[in-house]
Amino acid sequence: MADLEPLHPGMPMGMADVATVLFNRFVTLDPAAPDWPNRDRFVLSAGHGSMLLYAINHLLGYDDMGMEQIRAFRQWGSRTAGHPEYGHAKGIEVTTGPLGQGIATAVGMALSERLGNARFPELIDHHVWVIAGDGCLMEGISHEAIDLAGHLGLGRLIVLWDDNRITIDGDTGLTTSTDQMARFRAAGWHTLSCDGHNATEIADAVAAAKADPRPSLIACRTIIGFGAPNKQGGHDVHGAPLGAAEIDAARAHLGWTHPPFEVPEAVYAAWRRVAARGAAARAAWNNRLATDPRADAFRALLAQDIAPLTAAMTAHKAQLMADRPKVATRKASEMALGVVNTALPFTIGGSADLTGSNLTRSKGQASVTRGDFSGSYVHYCLREHGMAAAMNGIALSGLFRPYGGTFLVFADYCRPAIRIAALMGVPTIFVMTHDSIGLGEDGPTHQPVETLASLRAIPKLIVLRPCDAVETAEAWEIAMATRDRPVLLALSRQNLPTVRSDAAENRWARGAYLLRDVADRQVTLIGTGSEVEIALAAADLLAAEGIRAAVLSAPSFELFAAQDEACRAAVLGDAPRVGIEAAIRQGWDRVLRHTDGFVGMTGFGASAPAPALYAHFGITAEAVAAKARTLI
Repeated sequence: MADLEPLHPGMPMGMADVATVLFNRFVTLDPAAPDWPNRDRFVLSAGHGSMLLYAINHLLGYDDMGMEQIRAFRQWGSRTAGHPEYGHAKGIEVTTGPLGQGIATAVGMALSERLGNARFPELIDHHVWVIAGDGCLMEGISHEAIDLAGHLGLGRLIVLWDDNRITIDGDTGLTTSTDQMARFRAAGWHTLSCDGHNATEIADAVAAAKADPRPSLIACRTIIGFGAPNKQGGHDVHGAPLGAAEIDAARAHLGWTHPPFEVPEAVYAAWRRVAARGAAARAAWNNRLATDPRADAFRALLAQDIAPLTAAMTAHKAQLMADRPKVATRKASEMALGVVNTALPFTIGGSADLTGSNLTRSKGQASVTRGDFSGSYVHYCLREHGMAAAMNGIALSGLFRPYGGTFLVFADYCRPAIRIAALMGVPTIFVMTHDSIGLGEDGPTHQPVETLASLRAIPKLIVLRPCDAVETAEAWEIAMATRDRPVLLALSRQNLPTVRSDAAENRWARGAYLLRDVADRQVTLIGTGSEVEIALAAADLLAAEGIRAAVLSAPSFELFAAQDEACRAAVLGDAPRVGIEAAIRQGWDRVLRHTDGFVGMTGFGASAPAPALYAHFGITAEAVAAKARTLI
């Protein structure tokens, strides 16, 4: 195996001393209860060093990390993947590998800890530990993350930087002159350094970090591949296997005489004491929970039961159908969020400096500030990527359901975090407004003609594009009910009429449904979001000519694809189809055949009022009717 794959020995060997001190003296967790709410979180942001985490979890005694898993490192079917994957094994708090994602997600975990502590100070009081490398600190997301953490004063966050001054290409002097300590200090962090191979210095530094009220960065000066006498300190040891000769040399250099995959009982015993300390801490916490007067409220927070939302949202939808408002779906989202946030105590909202445009803040929703974490609205400012990753961290904490907004076109700034959310299957909610050329005058830089297609391409991500206020309310019901994957809402800037006349069931939970049915249909018009209105108008034009057109609203291709074949066939019918969306056609193959028509965009938009743009690009009822005639 070692001859076939790079095994990334450099970081696990270089940071082994730091990790040993950290877990032996400071980290509190219980392998017998890996989901204990008040456990410390350990995030290996430098995910390429995954064997360090697997080795630690094996030594601690996680029951799914036996030696057979260590032997099967990076092999098919093993829990020990090349980079740590959330859900593959106990004790893996987050999927890491894309550098910078780990540290940014940890910021969300540390924020969640403070939010939880403000509500339940006797029950939530733990640390978030991060091991990060030079690459993590070079990625742009790290700046967004450390700025947010420093501004909010997330003092329970401690980052141990593997300061080995090596990247894959060579010494860091090739590529950077940044003074990382100065950078973190400028962001409001506490910084200190230690010899990463001196246990006393490491322990003193971690103790000092714990005592400081600010988030802390500890620069651990290490030697990459420490212990391999001929390769340590060089960039080649980052990813390439040591080879048999160097392994023998390392054994001699370190005085390690035990056979491969054999760990002395004394070593196991030392690590089991770490687990025992955590078990004792959990037992004491359970006693506090049992006597806490707000224990039921805490358990309810963990359960995240959405039952209280049902009746409230039913009443809200009934009112919408009575009033039939003509509002943008971003406004309809604000209205629905007022219901959600009133009914459910575990939502944490936010926006990337677009609160007044995304409309993600409900009436009375208090801001989260450095000195007060009792609020439920986070001002992430212009940190879209950091916001998305932090929301993942909040979701992973298990205490809250985060949602956060920006413009849909800036989903590209969030994409790595959205992808990781989907890969992990965590229920982060992304609220993306200004979803088409309908935003108008801001022009093509802000008009996301290709963004929907690219988001629909992400496996497990549910994209919801509602057409009116009723569908938007249903979208929030779906988002809050979804627990095993992220959800993204694509919402309009322009006002849209209420087209739904019933809400006896959440019809679009099926992904696509007949908004207008006809007998013996001759053509099926399929719209999403703001283009459903156009599809209905086109059906009226065709009806005046005696052409029978059914209209489908298809707010979620992903939910529709999950229906059985018979259900999809009944909805789509056999007649020719025309898709309508103010975006490119890519991705529409889930509902359109190659012989079907499409009315939408083929290039970038322009700066002009929305009606002028729709007319110019031919996304009109007349154009849809004309396309339908050519197919009949």
